[in-house]
Amino acid sequence: MNVLVVGANGQIGTHLVEKLNVTESYKPVAFVRKEEQVAKFEDKGIEARLGNLESSVTDIKKSMKDIDVIVFTAGSGGNTGTDKTMLIDLDGAVKVMEAAEDMNIKRFVMVSAFQADVRENWSEEMKPYFAAKHYADKFLMNSDLNYTIVRPGMLENKPAIGKVSLTRALTEATDPMTIPREDVAQLIVAVLENDHTYLQSFDVTTGDKEIEEALNEL
Repeated sequence: MNVLVVGANGQIGTHLVEKLNVTESYKPVAFVRKEEQVAKFEDKGIEARLGNLESSVTDIKKSMKDIDVIVFTAGSGGNTGTDKTMLIDLDGAVKVMEAAEDMNIKRFVMVSAFQADVRENWSEEMKPYFAAKHYADKFLMNSDLNYTIVRPGMLENKPAIGKVSLTRALTEATDPMTIPREDVAQLIVAVLENDHTYLQSFDVTTGDKEIEEALNEL
């Protein structure tokens, strides 16, 4: 299966592309926005396609030929303003979903944000970011796509631990626990192979269960 990783040049995206590249079942295709990023992946023998989340749905569809699965890991980044957050994390995500529907690509995995589904738990300083993730997730859940929404806790650049805790429908505010970015990438690979994750959304942090075990309990 060909997996289009939107946001492949980001930290989770880079881990994910590398992990997919060593599987027998999946071929990663990196969706990036700069020529030098295309070259970076192609130097590793990985296919990369240029795309821009601020362009039209029609243009985005041009990068989706022969794609079977989409994983959306893109984000506007911590140094941009609210305008870019809305254009990338919300409108960009929705345009990718619309393009996927037009191209009859059914499987869609979204990397969202911890507790993005519970407005009462959003921090004041990051409300625009959480709002963007919240409504992108809502659009996905109301689409015809076979979705899985992964909402990781506070991301860390630490070696993978390989054990997680999955939580759904949190209603009380809680400080986001941590998870290595590499573990999020490994979880996404497992999500692609596990039908327990179809039409599911959940928070994920480091925990005490093997990834496959935790997913099987959804």
